[in-house]
Amino acid sequence: MTYEVVFPSDRVEKHFQKVLEKVPSDYQAAIVEAVRGLASHPRPKGKRGKKLTGHIAVSQFTAEYRLRVGPYRLLYDIDDQRRKVILLKLVKREEQTYK
Repeated sequence: MTYEVVFPSDRVEKHFQKVLEKVPSDYQAAIVEAVRGLASHPRPKGKRGKKLTGHIAVSQFTAEYRLRVGPYRLLYDIDDQRRKVILLKLVKREEQTYK
């Protein structure tokens, strides 16, 4: 029961890669591992994963889930019909992250 982890567009993928390159190397590995884990567990148990209560617009898409990796948040959506996890944004947790 695996999902395909994808980006909605090339622009989003390039921005994600750019942000990931600026992340300290110890967190980079954890983020990459977390992304790989979404393929088998798109809704992780525990406090790391969470369904968002509001709608967070990322470009023309809506992030409905977040995954916590240290001080970083991975915002994504799940398409159960097509069995895809759509990565939308990687952001460092700050006061303005979810606004």
